[in-house]
Formats: sequence, C-alpha cells, structure tokens
Amino acid sequence: MITREDIGGVHIKYLYHCPRQLWLYARGFRPEHLNESVELGTALHATTYSRFSPVDLGAARLDHFDGQAWVHEIKHSARATAADRAQARHYCHQLDRIGITVEGAILHYHASRRTQRLPYTPEEHTRAETDIDRVLEVITSPTSPPRPERTRCHGCSYRDYCWNS
Repeated sequence: MITREDIGGVHIKYLYHCPRQLWLYARGFRPEHLNESVELGTALHATTYSRFSPVDLGAARLDHFDGQAWVHEIKHSARATAADRAQARHYCHQLDRIGITVEGAILHYHASRRTQRLPYTPEEHTRAETDIDRVLEVITSPTSPPRPERTRCHGCSYRDYCWNS
C-alpha cells in the first residue's frame, strides 16, 4: 500500500501530464528507458549540469538544493508546464515536511536558457497537499483512467501501450 510519504516527483508529474500514465506507473509499468526524450534528459543532466549535486529523499530525487534554500530542477524543454511547476512544488513540500526550510524552486530550461522562480508559499503548500490526495485517488482506483486524446500522447513513453491495446 502506497502512503503519502511514498509519493515522488514522478507521480506528481504524471498526474499533471496524464492520469493514465500515473496509474500505469504506480503498477510497475515503466517503459521510460525506451523513450528518446527521457534519454536526452538523462544525458543533459550528466553533461551540462554536472556542478549540481542531486539530493535523494527516498520517494523524491531533486536535481539540486542550494545554500540559499532553493530547489533547482533542470528541464530539457523550452517552456514551463503545469507538471514542471507541480513537481517543483512537491519537492519543496517534501523538504518542508521533514523540517528543512525551503524558499522555493528554480526551474532551469536548457533549450531556452531561461529560469523560472517559484516561491514556496502557504498556498503552494496547500496545492502540494491537494496534489498528493489526487495522486492517491488515481493510483488506488481499481480501473485505469481513460486515455487522453491522441494529440496529447506525442512523445509519451506509454503511447504504445495505450493505443495498441
């Protein structure tokens, strides 16, 4: 049985990207290693941002936590998404939950060479709690959420499963 403490950043990202993807991931279906975008992101971390030290919190793995109490997350895309912001908010929440003071998160977008600062406020804390509740609701459902419109599936590691079954 998965608990609130077991919810990681990938769960939150998939909640925003596609609840069906989240449901499958929670059941151990993990084709990410076959996806070009995932491989690109892994290579980007290893080469471009080697000065960052990852932080492993068990269920969550942050790209970096600096001396000014900011979580840093590296994204290979060019623009921010709701999933990126939710994942960063979740990492702040996880640190706060274990008693570490956190100011917020900084998203680094490699493709556009832009950053976005996201302060961690009481409102963001509440949103993080709501996201965890939503993740638990999706993954404890006995049936898979419906697949989204095909246009949302471009580049998804789970596309073959959803559209070939």
